[in-house]
Amino acid sequence: MNAHQHADAHDNGHAHGTSTFRLKIALGATAAIAVLELAGGIAAGSLALLSDAAHVTMDVVALGIALAAAVQSKRPATHRQTYGFARYEILAALANGGLLTAVTILIVIEAVKRLIHPELPAGGLMAAVAAIGLAVNVSVGVMLVRGSHGNLNVRAALLHVAGDALGAIAVIVGAGVILLTGAAWIDAAMSILISGIIVAGIVAIVREATDVLLESAPGHAEVPAVRTRICDVDGVVDVHDLHVWTIGSGSHALSAHVVLDDRKLSEATLVLRTIDTAMRDDFDITHVTVQFECESCDPDTTIVCTQTPTLSR
Repeated sequence: MNAHQHADAHDNGHAHGTSTFRLKIALGATAAIAVLELAGGIAAGSLALLSDAAHVTMDVVALGIALAAAVQSKRPATHRQTYGFARYEILAALANGGLLTAVTILIVIEAVKRLIHPELPAGGLMAAVAAIGLAVNVSVGVMLVRGSHGNLNVRAALLHVAGDALGAIAVIVGAGVILLTGAAWIDAAMSILISGIIVAGIVAIVREATDVLLESAPGHAEVPAVRTRICDVDGVVDVHDLHVWTIGSGSHALSAHVVLDDRKLSEATLVLRTIDTAMRDDFDITHVTVQFECESCDPDTTIVCTQTPTLSR
């Protein structure tokens, strides 16, 4: 007996539209900060500001992926893409990680050169540009906080904005030290520090994307815990061939062979509903496929339905 359960989406249309709007605002504001810091970094001769521009650019791509996920989540599956298009964002994340790795390497090389041969940047311009970026980040962060409840995409965007704010603070601190002491090496040191933040973000992105492509079990739904929860359902005797994987961000799936005690088909349906509810509530798994097996049935037994022909007179 095969059974498939897919949790119905009960998302409120207005809430979805509001979260998408917030993501668009965050994306536009963050992109503007990236352009501002790029131009300001070139004008001020500040490698730290350019490094932060690269960091912000990484978050622009991440926010773009989050926005695309919000839009694509409503796009129906096709006969070829039977799970939909959720993994496009995973491929984009890997490409983003590769591009930013190259940019970070170039920044670190330039920073080492500046440590050897320091160049004094315009500290005042550095501080002014970073302060504008920080103000925008705080404003966007406040907006996202108001809409982050129950929305993973918006919460993830909030984390990116918080990271951008920390980068801007680092640049402001560096600019202040330069203005007070005239120590040109501070700019290069801050750029290396921000590069470290970028690398940490890249590692996290690539690891998560790789786990999805390798169809690893999500961290919040370890297989032993899932197996134990299914076995706790009344009527379940054993579970085998259990697989848990991630389809895309926030979308997880499960398939399993579940051995039941002897019971009616209608009762087996109740077991299925209980398993589906438990997986959704306890592990955020919304795509559940279960094959039921009978404990006392011979595995080689085949049930054949026949129809006796009616003789016409």
